[in-house]
Amino acid sequence: MDRFDLVKESFERKEVPAETPPGKPSEYFGERVFDRLKMPRYLDEDTFRSLLSCIEGGKPLDRKTADAVARGMKVWALEHGVTHVTHWFQPLTEGTAEKHDSLIDYDGKGSVIETFDGSMLAQQEPDASSFPSGGLRATFEARGYTAWDPTSPVFILDDTLCIPTVFISYTGEALDYKTPLKKALKAVNDAAVPVCRLFDPSVSKVYSYLGWEQEYFLVDESLYAARTDLMITGRTLFGHNSSKNQQLDDHYFGAIPSRVAAFMRDLEIAGHRLGIPLKTRHNEVAPNQFELAPIYGETNLANDQNQLVMNLMAKIARKHNFVVLLHEKPFEGVNGSGKHNNWSLGTDTGVQLLAPGKDARGNLQFITFFVNVLAAVQKHNALLKASIASATNAHRLGANEAPPAIVSAFLGQTMTQVLRKLLEVPSDTPIEIAGKKGKSVGLVEIPEIFVDNTDRNRTSPFAFTGNRFEFRAVGSCANCAGAMTTLNAAMADQLIGFKADVDKELAKGKDTAVAIMDVLKPIIRSVIDVVCFDGNGYSEEWKQEAARRGLDVETNVPRIFCEFTKPAAVEMFLRTGVFTQKELEARNEVKWEIYIKKVQIESRVMVRMALNHIIPAALEYKSRLLQEVSLARGVFGSTDGCATEMFILEKIGKYVEEVRIKAYAMKEARKAANAIEDDYQRALAYHEIAESLSALRRPIDKLEELVDNRLWPLPKYRELLFIS
Repeated sequence: MDRFDLVKESFERKEVPAETPPGKPSEYFGERVFDRLKMPRYLDEDTFRSLLSCIEGGKPLDRKTADAVARGMKVWALEHGVTHVTHWFQPLTEGTAEKHDSLIDYDGKGSVIETFDGSMLAQQEPDASSFPSGGLRATFEARGYTAWDPTSPVFILDDTLCIPTVFISYTGEALDYKTPLKKALKAVNDAAVPVCRLFDPSVSKVYSYLGWEQEYFLVDESLYAARTDLMITGRTLFGHNSSKNQQLDDHYFGAIPSRVAAFMRDLEIAGHRLGIPLKTRHNEVAPNQFELAPIYGETNLANDQNQLVMNLMAKIARKHNFVVLLHEKPFEGVNGSGKHNNWSLGTDTGVQLLAPGKDARGNLQFITFFVNVLAAVQKHNALLKASIASATNAHRLGANEAPPAIVSAFLGQTMTQVLRKLLEVPSDTPIEIAGKKGKSVGLVEIPEIFVDNTDRNRTSPFAFTGNRFEFRAVGSCANCAGAMTTLNAAMADQLIGFKADVDKELAKGKDTAVAIMDVLKPIIRSVIDVVCFDGNGYSEEWKQEAARRGLDVETNVPRIFCEFTKPAAVEMFLRTGVFTQKELEARNEVKWEIYIKKVQIESRVMVRMALNHIIPAALEYKSRLLQEVSLARGVFGSTDGCATEMFILEKIGKYVEEVRIKAYAMKEARKAANAIEDDYQRALAYHEIAESLSALRRPIDKLEELVDNRLWPLPKYRELLFIS
């Protein structure tokens, strides 16, 4: 089947109707989750209370309680047709992992029964040596453990009971994303509560909240199968721009194609059944690019739900003859995909700490946390960039649709003015912050619009949006925990230092509000003209200005990873208890290894496709043109009428030779890089190879414009991006 048959098949593909919802979302929401609403039906009162104490108070779960919880879960699971159980965890592969065990066991009478007890619930032992560990586990040291995270509810997928867990080595080091995330959330709670009690002594817990926005592309599965680069690397390594792509801005927020809407509908139903509050769906800027987002939630749970949604997307898309692309830059020349992380903090008393208060005291509390966020971002701007850096996200950052590879904070006019004003007034001056203001459209029938006290800046990687900060630089396929662990740890460390400084001022007999402002003012002076930037982050002038300000402007991904093991970062993670130095060093080894392998795979695919797909197609067309020229010479005695053929032949010859030279040069560069023993130095060598991929791509994209459309072996952008 050639490319044209595949394109025809994709256009003729019959739409798969969306699943019929079993009722209103509120009626089936969470039906496949063992949540707090179900626990009282399956657990006795003492067990239920003990489990809540574990979830809410962090108290350990004893074996007796674990067995009782398991008995209740088993009854619920069997009612839903469950036959297997798995510990669902998040290794350093940026995906999820699971090993399924049947519930059956011998009954002692020659048959089997379904069994599930506290030991099966609380702990399993997957092979730790087969997952990335950065040397923490050798091949002959296979033991590792998964342990139940009671704060993330158990759920059912198909016939399997899935238990969210942490994953640690035999020697206790974290081998996953969840373990350090939970430590960072504990650190930010422990640091934030004492600061909150300066304003309200009744505060006993501070929560970190996350609202993720997942961007993705959909392509027809038949065309996907015809693109080796898409199948193996997740992105198109070749492809000339379509004449029409996103330049008319007509796809953004446009009518959702019916086939895509059916997919979205099924995804939402599946998500709602699993207790995931999917809220928003819409077309994104690029053709065939879309976005979904849930209602925000507690960070650990929200991150688990994002991992689960990415798995659901891949599975449900196939039902609708789509393939989901989560690569940050699957198509050159159109927008890439990110995963904006909307982050905030809130108390158990219902106060949103990054939202302006209702009075002067509430505003002072807001300013306290707001300014400390800016200080943490300034102090650790390079580390925050390292937390979202990857071989794939490097293609997106700095392009005209994504934040630059410089971490700065957008405040908006209102908050910038507030901070500058605070530097001018006495420390005991009550703080007033303008809220939303009404603005008339000028038409009687249109109601008054309420305008936020801050605009939005799409070029900022860390933007304040009214009651939260939006970390916009996170990549589409990334695990949110990487960014959230670093951000919450940095914030915790900043708050610890801030509280110590306030205590020193209080010891001098100052009023609490005055003491707080006296500590905040030097921080404001430090951040306001350094990390705060409300201008165009895409401009070359900003890159130069950022460097002058002392912000990190590095773009070499392997070098960026080194931020994790610099003394300041190590000390911060040690103080907050999030990582040990050994874990940080091991994770850098993993990051370098993954970077190397991803670039290596892309380079291999590119060279092989260039030699096996592109050059043969170009030479076949060249052969046909030469036959035309030969026939003309035989009939007319000259090639005077073959100027077009001769022109194309010359161009093809030039570009084919360029492809050949660059492809073999890339092979040699790989050989040289593979001979380097040190992982970091090898990663640096592969960074140079990554930089050379576009050089090999250019002549191939030129050939795509020249070679007969019927001979070109790969589906083109105009076919991939306009199927839905």
